[in-house]
Amino acid sequence: MRFRWGWLEPVMPVPYVPTLGPVRREDPIPDLFEAVVETAGTGRFLPYDKDRRWADRKTERVLVEDIEHDQERTLVPTLVERGAVTVKVHAYGGDPAEAADVARRLAEQHGAGAARVVSFLAPQEPEARAVGATRVQLKEFAGGPGQAPGVPVLGCKQLPEEASFAVFAEAMAGDGFAFLHERMRAGAVGPVLTVLHGGRVAGAIGPMETLSDAGGAVRLLPQYFGVLPQYRGFGYGRALWRAAMHWGHQHSADYQLLQTAVGGASDRLCAAEGLASLGFVQQTGA
Repeated sequence: MRFRWGWLEPVMPVPYVPTLGPVRREDPIPDLFEAVVETAGTGRFLPYDKDRRWADRKTERVLVEDIEHDQERTLVPTLVERGAVTVKVHAYGGDPAEAADVARRLAEQHGAGAARVVSFLAPQEPEARAVGATRVQLKEFAGGPGQAPGVPVLGCKQLPEEASFAVFAEAMAGDGFAFLHERMRAGAVGPVLTVLHGGRVAGAIGPMETLSDAGGAVRLLPQYFGVLPQYRGFGYGRALWRAAMHWGHQHSADYQLLQTAVGGASDRLCAAEGLASLGFVQQTGA
């Protein structure tokens, strides 16, 4: 399968590659599309895939024979074999109803329990059109790390025993921290940064890790990020974010890409910290 960039680029309002997620406009996007097709079904991770740190095998693959690609639209379906099996159709241009029909048909064909359509809105689109979507955010480190944290931030290895990251992780299990804590205990992830309130962990961000992308630039990888509800409003989230950016700068990161729920706390924080919006990603049931 060969993609024609002259067909794909005009209908790609957000730089986003199926199975890999958001990328930068200057990245070799046509090569990335070809790469995810070439590795489809092998279970192998591409060397610049951010998800390779979480598993030994890639659990989302492009359904190569079902790609539809012409001058008007490109539909790239993927099969996610992680938890409940899901078909996603990444729709670049075209009629959303057509993408939903394709998703339902392929879900039935592959015995999937869910069918979804992934669609995209340009950054200049009104937020009212992006309800329930995520915003792709870009932080570049060429201008430095930004402001320093306003409160002390400690790495987990610096915590006193009574600070109890385990208690924090259990309380924030819905935000992924219980899973992260398991990985931390296994020694399988990079540092996690924390803030304390009254001697106990009130918030955390991590793991702090970098990875070279397909063009050789260093990417600061997305992190789990959260503050206990009773400690929000103290500036802890902002302090953690700024500490993470300083860590990235100190470890030679060129940029960070992440997705934030539109209108959520992290979304507002990123806007206040000057990150650039690359557009919106919507996932809807088919």
